Amino acid sequence: MLNWNNFRVLTFDCYGTLIDWESGILNALKPVFVTHHVKISQDDALELFGELEAAEEREYKKYRAVLENVLRAMGKRLDFAPTPDEISAFGQSVADWQPFPDTVDALFALKQKYKLVILSNVDDDLFAHSAKKLQVRFGEVKTFDDVITAEQCRSYKPSLNNFRIAERRVGVPKNRWLHVAQSLFHDIAPAKEIGLNTVWVNRRWDKMGAGATPNVSAIPDVEVRSLGELAEMVDGRQ
Repeated sequence: MLNWNNFRVLTFDCYGTLIDWESGILNALKPVFVTHHVKISQDDALELFGELEAAEEREYKKYRAVLENVLRAMGKRLDFAPTPDEISAFGQSVADWQPFPDTVDALFALKQKYKLVILSNVDDDLFAHSAKKLQVRFGEVKTFDDVITAEQCRSYKPSLNNFRIAERRVGVPKNRWLHVAQSLFHDIAPAKEIGLNTVWVNRRWDKMGAGATPNVSAIPDVEVRSLGELAEMVDGRQ
């Protein structure tokens, strides 16, 4: 078990960890699939999304463009042609994705003990919409001490470039920095590679498969099922 008192900064992946991105993805895809009479299970749609998104992120482009290209590629794979309006709406859909029910209260609790930093595969303007959803309990206090995006890094996790930029900005030694994330592929594996302690928020603990993230083998230091569970651990209630 980690010594929670040893850490000064917690970095968080956002989408999948704080924001329910799989529900967001499915909600954005549903009207497109209905319009074009696409028959695909939710699990298969998420798995296809994860494959296509990872391919798009090998070379940097804005995340809005990543999503737009993913929908175009889905159309080719599933034999339908999304309209320009559908493509644009899917690219913008991040703005509508909602936090998990436990996220805001857990961030509020963790903020009492640590500096909190976002390290996310997203555009700055898209994250601004999510930030408003993540700060409702904080009033005038900033939820996050820093926000590091793919747009700023010009690369996408699992690139180590994002973590090296974060290392320069968090301002503490690696043994004082804890990375918290849902994706083994995007976050836990590269964070372990550069020597960070990690918490895997296994949001899919009761589901089969890896969902919208490619499946890789990585061993976190701690596994929890929700951010609320992590906050309780840190507070000594578990």
